[in-house]
Amino acid sequence: MGSTLNLHEPQDLDDLTGLVVVVAGAGGAAGPPLVERLAAAGATVVAAGSNRDRIEGVVADINSRMPSGRVHADVVDMLDEQATRGWATRVASEHGRVDGLVHLVGGWRGGAGIVDFDLADWNWLHDRLIRTFQHTSRAFHDAIKASPRGRLVLISTVQTRAPSATNASYAAAKAAAETWTLAVADSFRGTEAAAVILQITALLTPAMRAARPDATFAGYTPVGELADTIHDLWLTPAAELNGQRL
Repeated sequence: MGSTLNLHEPQDLDDLTGLVVVVAGAGGAAGPPLVERLAAAGATVVAAGSNRDRIEGVVADINSRMPSGRVHADVVDMLDEQATRGWATRVASEHGRVDGLVHLVGGWRGGAGIVDFDLADWNWLHDRLIRTFQHTSRAFHDAIKASPRGRLVLISTVQTRAPSATNASYAAAKAAAETWTLAVADSFRGTEAAAVILQITALLTPAMRAARPDATFAGYTPVGELADTIHDLWLTPAAELNGQRL
């Protein structure tokens, strides 16, 4: 079904120096800590999303603590394939390379059973969870495959292994995105690039913890821990990662 990543011992903070990593959906809960973690490790990070105010706010905040020019904000409609391809071409041209894409674009709708849920929810989830990922993974595919440390990362859910009736559309959309990732992994076979799936139950943010300090949040993944795990994918050989569900 999957495996658990054996995290490396703490590394020098400059261990990602020279790499260029794109974080799509960087304005969400997992985005800011990931962007900051990668930038602190020396990577140039392109933080992208569809909401200009949110993305520019995230990048301005992180850049206030980072060396100048390390984090860049891009606004792009990832449901527009041509716009996404043009963006990817520009990123590769401006930075000379792309060594990774972390796809955080997401969303959730659920709460009703098989018969009662609104199929419009499926259409919405399909666009956000599958279509955006198809567009970004296709647009950056060749650059990542050519990188000596290329990584494509999908954040998914344990629901794909044990879906509930009330989450049928969400689980099915995530399962489709996982299958797409495994197909990309096949395309990467024999190279130093890897496509990998990280399955979680739910994310835990500092704000959630502050609001409920006594809650256990059993099974939740702290966003800082997720950021560390994603960072360590660039420290792990591609052959150990490619096509894995972790």
